[in-house]
Amino acid sequence: MMNIKLKPIKVRELCESYNDLSIQEEGIVGYGGKLNIRPKYQREFVYNDKQRNAVIDTVWQGFPLNVMYWVKTDGSDGIEYELLDGQQRTISICSFIAGEFMMVLDGNLTNFEGLTDTQKERIYNYELQVYICENGTDEEKLKWFNTINIAGEKLTEQEIRNAIYSGPWVTQAKRRFSKTSCVAYKLACDFMSGTPIRQDYLETALKWISDAQGLSIEEYMVKHKHDTDADELWQYFQDVTHWIEKLFGRQYKKEMKGVEWGLLYNKHKDTTLTATAIGEQMAKLMADSDVQKKSGIFAYILDGDIHHLGIRTFDANTRREVYERQGGKCAICGKPFDIEVMEADHITPWVEGGRTIASNCQMLCRDCNRRKSSK
Repeated sequence: MMNIKLKPIKVRELCESYNDLSIQEEGIVGYGGKLNIRPKYQREFVYNDKQRNAVIDTVWQGFPLNVMYWVKTDGSDGIEYELLDGQQRTISICSFIAGEFMMVLDGNLTNFEGLTDTQKERIYNYELQVYICENGTDEEKLKWFNTINIAGEKLTEQEIRNAIYSGPWVTQAKRRFSKTSCVAYKLACDFMSGTPIRQDYLETALKWISDAQGLSIEEYMVKHKHDTDADELWQYFQDVTHWIEKLFGRQYKKEMKGVEWGLLYNKHKDTTLTATAIGEQMAKLMADSDVQKKSGIFAYILDGDIHHLGIRTFDANTRREVYERQGGKCAICGKPFDIEVMEADHITPWVEGGRTIASNCQMLCRDCNRRKSSK
């Protein structure tokens, strides 16, 4: 059964044996070497100078910081705890005491060594409020991690998953998907949205491969939790990226970012298409002012569903113009209707070359429009 307890911890204790090993990708430790401040699965430091300095000023003034959350580990390698939430505040405090930056305190620009002994004690004796989670199943921890009021730089859903299913697989996956300028970023930054350090790349890759295997992200991570490598995920991600580049190139970077490429790959990877024909179709669609959702062009080319494109609709002025031209009657059944219950329709459909202009517009009652659309 999971046990959660509150433990006040002084800054002096927190910063004991602080050591930043992030360059070697071995995380950051503190609390006498017993706390993994930045586990391998977590993001890099993301606070800007203003946020970082605000943490130190809060400690300096003796104001309360939001609570932090640690997780009890098995004690291997001397590590007894891993920091779940509060990483940015913890690193801000420890790095200031380690002399890594200067800031203004009471009107004076100083680093920690520039303070008097009394002032140093003022910071050393500040108490942090830490909740420590011990034991519990993966399901219990996941429920707790998702319901606690996480403060500061809120953990993303993928960071929480990484904490729940941490192990050798997560460590290896993070090396490729979760570092600044990681190999996944270098390979696919033209196609991906978000940032690696907030786990966006890893979450997206997991979403895609899980879909291909009929699993949820959680089910996939449980299945591979104890794997010693993440080669399957990495190979799949490379296959998707190479498929994108082979068919669509990298010309339309703005429109390509954030497309659910893996989901398209899962459905259409075996479809026979030629890059030349696709290139001509893309150019035509990109230049078409009626296509409002340019990012939907790639899915449309693959499956022909016009709904991907967000084809421009007739505006209110055009609707009124055509309504008056028709005398307020449906162009098909000839019955009169209020304009509010009529629908603007392309006489010649867009897929057949029809434009979204007044001369190609007709006002139909809803029943006639439904019958016409179903043909």
